[in-house]
Amino acid sequence: MRGVERETREIAVPIPWRGAAPTGIAPREVEGTPLAAVPAQQLIAARIGRELVAAWSACGAFEWMGLGYLAISAALVMSFHKHLKNPLSLLALQASVATIILLLCAGYAKSEARAQKLGGTWASRMWHFWRHWYPHLFFLFCFEELGHLVHLVYPGWFDGRLLAADYWLTGVYPTVWLEQFTRPALNEFMQFAYLTYFLYLVVLGGFLYARKDFRGYWAVMTYSAVAYSIGYVIAIFFPIESPWFSMAGAWHGELRGGFFTSLINWIERFGRVRGAAFPSEHVAGAMAALWGARRHLRWLYWVYAPLVVCMMASTIYGRYHYVADIFGGMVTGTAGYWLGKKLMERRGAVAGISGRCAKLSDVSVRRHRRQGNRHCSMTNVTRRLT
Repeated sequence: MRGVERETREIAVPIPWRGAAPTGIAPREVEGTPLAAVPAQQLIAARIGRELVAAWSACGAFEWMGLGYLAISAALVMSFHKHLKNPLSLLALQASVATIILLLCAGYAKSEARAQKLGGTWASRMWHFWRHWYPHLFFLFCFEELGHLVHLVYPGWFDGRLLAADYWLTGVYPTVWLEQFTRPALNEFMQFAYLTYFLYLVVLGGFLYARKDFRGYWAVMTYSAVAYSIGYVIAIFFPIESPWFSMAGAWHGELRGGFFTSLINWIERFGRVRGAAFPSEHVAGAMAALWGARRHLRWLYWVYAPLVVCMMASTIYGRYHYVADIFGGMVTGTAGYWLGKKLMERRGAVAGISGRCAKLSDVSVRRHRRQGNRHCSMTNVTRRLT
């Protein structure tokens, strides 16, 4: 025993308390990187970088388009900042909106991951709701923002050119010529038709959301985002203030009617944007929703079609747009649908949907279904023959 104790005392070494290192040796992490050599700013930057990467991976085609438009408009603001009173405030607002979108996407992705493990909760349902319905608020922000961007590039208006185009097309000034047909009942119907614009995307998205067709839902949102973005950029470079302003005083009086006329007057009083009339964003959004309904909810397309035609006529009757604005909106809305459809074919276009179907476009999915049905039919015929 004495020999063992003597041997133990010989090999015993002092154990540092709570990780105290021997003199002359700096504490190191397992990876071999000096902990004290890593600045706190670098650690924070690395954490922010990881969060940004995770947030971007949680984005889909709609966010690609929305954040892309914010980046383009921010670049234009920085390039032509001399034409703005408070360019820094506008850039800060755009950065805040982009940050909110990224935080929302990242928060929803984490919420869905927790819900898959622990089950759905009230919080996860709220994340799901706002993740899918915030695009409507984003569209509203972008449209109202145009009131500050219409003179970003050019300080004046180009209404004279569209007035000449209208006269060349029709031989009259349509908004003035239509005044002879104004009646309270007709005014009321036209204002009702104009108000239907605000329901097209909401109703279509609501049906797709209720059916849990989230790929279709995000497809129609993306169609609209592309159409609106094209129109917003055109409006910045080609400012048009609309007949309501350029031809004020050319009519004998206001349009008078009932409830819908009063409602639209109230909306226009608080939400009207002076400028951004060409192309008509109302028509562009209506066309994108119309094509989206035709692709994803065919019966609703036949409901929308006559309403959209009446809505287009109401924009001229109500003195909101020139005829050229309508044609411009039809073109940009259709282009938004076509380009948005191409964008939805890209991998990751719908955040949260994985697997083989996420890599296929809607057309490809239908083609595979047809091929599968054809294969089943041929199999049945072969069985019968044998």
